Amino acid sequence: MQVLILAGTAEATALARLLEGHPVLEATLSLAGRTTRPARSTLPRRSGGFGGVAGLTDYLRRNRVGALVDATHPFAARISANAEPAAAAAGIPLVALTRPPWTPQAGDRWVPVDSLDAAAEALRPLGHRVLVTTGRQELAPFERVPEKHYVVRTVDPPEPPPDLPDAVFLQGRGPFDMDSEATLMAEHGIEVLVTKNSGGDATRGKIDVARERGVPVVMVQRPARPEAVPALHDPAAVLRWLEERAGAPH
Repeated sequence: MQVLILAGTAEATALARLLEGHPVLEATLSLAGRTTRPARSTLPRRSGGFGGVAGLTDYLRRNRVGALVDATHPFAARISANAEPAAAAAGIPLVALTRPPWTPQAGDRWVPVDSLDAAAEALRPLGHRVLVTTGRQELAPFERVPEKHYVVRTVDPPEPPPDLPDAVFLQGRGPFDMDSEATLMAEHGIEVLVTKNSGGDATRGKIDVARERGVPVVMVQRPARPEAVPALHDPAAVLRWLEERAGAPH
């Protein structure tokens, strides 16, 4: 059975490893093309968008895809919204491979917001030295609060960089453990953290360090996912789900 994985996350990479050389399931990874150094996989890969619901539906039909896996980032709301109607139009099953979101614990100082615009506004009464880990493509809202000192960490350099008069740009790919995050925050005197509720363990260290240091966290909440799409958190569970639909023993 042909499987299309809408990829770009560590969970998608883990699922890809499980599918390499599978006797029944032939998977293709689809990447949006936003990361210049995607994780390696021996599976076939395509890059770029589909052209909305109609384009994705056409791809599924032309390539005789038998099942679709949405393993995109929790904030990739557009492709997730397109996946449900496209799978329905193509008459194939769809499952989401997602990370459980982080939840606040005792001692956390979270400032929950619904957007990056709101995150930038929330910074105004908070500390001066700000660590931003929200991704390289959505930094423009922080230009509205230029008086802060920003430490911006992204996987790839922002192109073009935001117009921030007092900013340091760092590149790094997770996972980041607590020790490295504690060192980063101490070296830069971080007083506020801005991040998205991506969930998972690979980047949770910064949340734990912020709690220990008493640093407030401006937390951008996840967009809602389609309620009708089943969601699994374990790549192995998605593999079993795929094997069941292919009629394969497991």
